[in-house]
Amino acid sequence: MMDYFMLAGASSNVGKTTVTMGIMAAFKKRGLKVKPFKTGPDYIDPMFHSFVTGARSINLDTWMLDEDTIRGLFYRRLKEANDLGIIEGVMGLYDGHSLESDVGSSAYLAKAVDAPTILIIDGRGMSKSAAALVKGYIDFDPETKIAGVIINRISSNPHYQLLKEMIEAYNDVTCLGYFPDNPDIVMDSRHLGLVPVEEIPDFREKVDKAGELAEAHIDLDKLLELSHHADITNHYSDPFSAWDKKYQGLRIGVPKDRAFNFYYEDNFRALENAGIEIVLFSPLNDKALPENLDGLYIGGGFPEVFGAELAENKTMLTDIKKQLEAGLPCYAECGGLMYLTKSMTLNNGETNEGVGFIDGESHMTKHLQRFGYVNICAYLREKPIEIRGHEFHHSEVTISEEIPTAYVITKNSRTWTCGYRLKNVLAGYPHIHFYSNPSFLQALLTSALNHKEGRE
Repeated sequence: MMDYFMLAGASSNVGKTTVTMGIMAAFKKRGLKVKPFKTGPDYIDPMFHSFVTGARSINLDTWMLDEDTIRGLFYRRLKEANDLGIIEGVMGLYDGHSLESDVGSSAYLAKAVDAPTILIIDGRGMSKSAAALVKGYIDFDPETKIAGVIINRISSNPHYQLLKEMIEAYNDVTCLGYFPDNPDIVMDSRHLGLVPVEEIPDFREKVDKAGELAEAHIDLDKLLELSHHADITNHYSDPFSAWDKKYQGLRIGVPKDRAFNFYYEDNFRALENAGIEIVLFSPLNDKALPENLDGLYIGGGFPEVFGAELAENKTMLTDIKKQLEAGLPCYAECGGLMYLTKSMTLNNGETNEGVGFIDGESHMTKHLQRFGYVNICAYLREKPIEIRGHEFHHSEVTISEEIPTAYVITKNSRTWTCGYRLKNVLAGYPHIHFYSNPSFLQALLTSALNHKEGRE
């Protein structure tokens, strides 16, 4: 038996992360091994999942990855007895890549892995209209198996019973319970979404409270019953496992702390399967890079928020710049790109020193500069590598001198360049999932291998 389901919202801001957090906590307390997943490219929600469950949360993005890869990455995590897969949706259930395609949406993913979908709606200010809302979602795509409804932000049990009666009278679906409107479990937001776990001092209390609410108001037994599937044989062959002999022993440094924490967990799995030793460090707290590194992988995060602390760590800034100047390979995404410039400036005018390897400056803006999926043509070796990525940033980088770029990026009818190339450094705004095209990571690791062999 294999158990899993999806929790998807009727729209953004219906509280699906809070509901998901509570249901994960409740099932974990019951002794199940909750395996969390997130639809799409979000980084922050998986941090919540991992905190609550103690297990790494995996992004499943049907735009960046083909369906065979999606199913392979998903099913390989549900192998043990007592595993319960819980997938959190993204935005509204049917919000995807475009008008013409549902790719990237929660509904598309649910169909790809045959996940029963639990629709979360906001019950405030509704009675019979809740039935019409649910009916619209069920009828819009009958192939999406909406197996239940959870109503959030309910003022009282009588209000829930009224909505339950209305919804079930007009729809062949079960209301599984509700979450009361409770300010104690509301989480703060900033420009890229929810504030990360590490910055919420009372997060443990919020999790415990959400779990208690789920246990008290959600029919968890029925939800578990709806999650049952027959066992599935996973024939997926990980493309990176065949590389372990070639790249065995490479040491790749990865900054991971409050400033840098935007990583796809399956990118780490790709590196590990390829035989890479991942060496974590903190640009906030460590005085220098770990010893004997063959490369750096600097992900995104909020370096601008912690700019003053990063700038105070002069020895780290100096060591990174020195080693990059000496040829250490480095791949940096978004916040990593910002950190490598000379400075990072906030909207209030506060400016803090960066590594200074890239002769340019980054500054925050009041509005999103780029948001959404992009196609990337990466010129990293003889033939260009086609790969898909995602951008989401409130900053711009101004380059002081002409630096070659390796990316030609397209989105709809727009085209631009990014991916600054300087010595053995590749730094750009797109976030890239290595399973989108293994050739991209192969090019990066080959650079690290060449650097190592050149030192020996």
